[in-house]
Amino acid sequence: MKYRPEIDGLRALAILPVLLYHAVLYIGNFRVLSGGYLGVDIFFVISGYLITKILVDEVFEYKKISVINFYERRVRRIIPNLLLVIFVTIAASIIILSPGDLKGVAWQALSAIFFYFKFLFLFLGEGRLWSS
Repeated sequence: MKYRPEIDGLRALAILPVLLYHAVLYIGNFRVLSGGYLGVDIFFVISGYLITKILVDEVFEYKKISVINFYERRVRRIIPNLLLVIFVTIAASIIILSPGDLKGVAWQALSAIFFYFKFLFLFLGEGRLWSS
């Protein structure tokens, strides 16, 4: 699949609502983008389009879909970035956070590495990570 600069532009626009949500901006008593999910939804639609395009192109070229090749490409693209972000986060956390907060970051890092992050928050809740 050739590079599509317009898709990168859409991704950049999708980030704006997420940033505004995390900035916690108010106009009077009204919070701007209190949901914050619009950008995430746009990202999911873009990702779904790209994944579908890749799979459809593979079917037209090879007359089949290789699930192993698909996931191998995803892992090679995502895992190095994930590990870099976790490493930088832990390094900054060691400098900035208290030992109790650092423990919470360590649990979150482990859950991200082993892909059970959402389950960690579902079963433990975000606040209980730091108090345990």
